[in-house]
Amino acid sequence: MASTVPARHKPKIAISACLLGAEVRFNGGHKESRLCSQTLNQHFEFVPLCPEVAIGLGIPRQPVRLVGNPAQPQAVGTVDSTLNVTRPLHDYGVEMAAAHTDICGYIFMQKSPSCGLERVKVYQDGGRPAELSGRGIYAQAFCDAHPDLPVEEDGRLNDPVLRENFMTRVYAYSAWQALLEQGITRRSLTEFHACYKYQLMAHHPVQYKILGNLLGSLGKQDPRDIAPQYFSELMKALKKCATRRTHTNVLQHISGYLKQSISPEDKQEVQQLIGQYLHGIVPLVVPLTLLKHHFRLHPNPYISRQVYLQPHPEDLSLRNAI
Repeated sequence: MASTVPARHKPKIAISACLLGAEVRFNGGHKESRLCSQTLNQHFEFVPLCPEVAIGLGIPRQPVRLVGNPAQPQAVGTVDSTLNVTRPLHDYGVEMAAAHTDICGYIFMQKSPSCGLERVKVYQDGGRPAELSGRGIYAQAFCDAHPDLPVEEDGRLNDPVLRENFMTRVYAYSAWQALLEQGITRRSLTEFHACYKYQLMAHHPVQYKILGNLLGSLGKQDPRDIAPQYFSELMKALKKCATRRTHTNVLQHISGYLKQSISPEDKQEVQQLIGQYLHGIVPLVVPLTLLKHHFRLHPNPYISRQVYLQPHPEDLSLRNAI
């Protein structure tokens, strides 16, 4: 069952080059992520980037580290502290952000002084890390330029819930890019929101209502004026991970559309599987598969448009583990 929200065939994702096996690390090695290089590469067009090599640091090279104020750290050499690459890393981040406006996500190398998104050590005088951690210089500059872009670190993608959440956001970003290419109209924006109803309810029920109110206040405004704010709020909502409880609520809502169509025995089976999912006995894919089966037999035009039923390709198997 496919949503009517358009999405690109193979979304582009930027990625730290070392995660694809490129030997660009300071020690001449790599940090290949098999999830990225062997699984995700079948679904995405990867754009590998390594800021440290790009700004002219050699391979191998002396490592750099963050020092000073965690809110505004400097990136300096660990051997020769006169080597300060803060400005080049920042400027390269700005440059790449401007060059790559067609990407739908970015996977960064964790804990890197250039690429880490969080928990990057920031060293103080005497060599001790500060209590507060920082963010990689390049990653900060890139993310500042693309605040709505789905970003994640490689290590966090090993968590099934975070992985599924990231991919949901990547495909939402891709669908939005396709919508922008077609041209935003009042109707297309309203339709987009309608397709995301249950996906939003699973992530952030309150935000779903807020977004609906935002569209309801369109009046005579040009929908293109409200679209950027709508999309920013949508991406913020989707960043909040759905829980078993919120997924269960959505499953119950969706199953309500079958109450006139299926037998009491079938209804009982649906409710049993939803209950088993809520209590952690079966993964989300189990009640969803049964619901999709019934909707194939008893199609519902409203439900068939819902992104929630298939927010990412089925063969990624992301809902088998949550």
